[in-house]
Amino acid sequence: MPHIGALSAGARNAITDVAGVTVGHATLDRPDEDVHTGVTVVRPHAGSAYLQRVPAGVAVLNGFGKSLGLMQVEELGVLESPIALTNTFAVPAVAQAQMRQCIAAHPECGRSWPTVNPLVLECNDGFLSDQQRFAVREADYLAAWQAADADFALGAVGAGRGMSCHGLKGGIGTASRRIAVDGGGD
Repeated sequence: MPHIGALSAGARNAITDVAGVTVGHATLDRPDEDVHTGVTVVRPHAGSAYLQRVPAGVAVLNGFGKSLGLMQVEELGVLESPIALTNTFAVPAVAQAQMRQCIAAHPECGRSWPTVNPLVLECNDGFLSDQQRFAVREADYLAAWQAADADFALGAVGAGRGMSCHGLKGGIGTASRRIAVDGGGD
């Protein structure tokens, strides 16, 4: 695998080198329906992201993508749901799935407790997948969430199933770099 930069990679060279972080996919591949899409979920830890929020920040490299929840992360500096990736037209469905999941686990969410901020980011797979099928469902988000593990598939899986980049096939990738932090840890 190519290595970019001078910093060394973590053991997996993946986002899951961060303690507790896991990634899961649900892949929808139905060529007869022109459906090549899915959901990818990044869980910050095994507990409830709503109750055990983690520090987070926002850095937008491409302001063209659709997202839901970034503004609150930017304002409050915390994640209170997993990070979900899916196709453009599925962003609202996956956000609703995240809200329903939180409410099922915490029935007072949105009543006597604060609402939850779902975080869903777009991976536009419209070149290879018919987004008007609205194929991604709540069950797909839950399957990706359930499948989250420290070791996960890369390439044409989950939200990366239908991705393309300048006419070439794209997909899900990952990397990690180790840095020294004041206090001796990394």
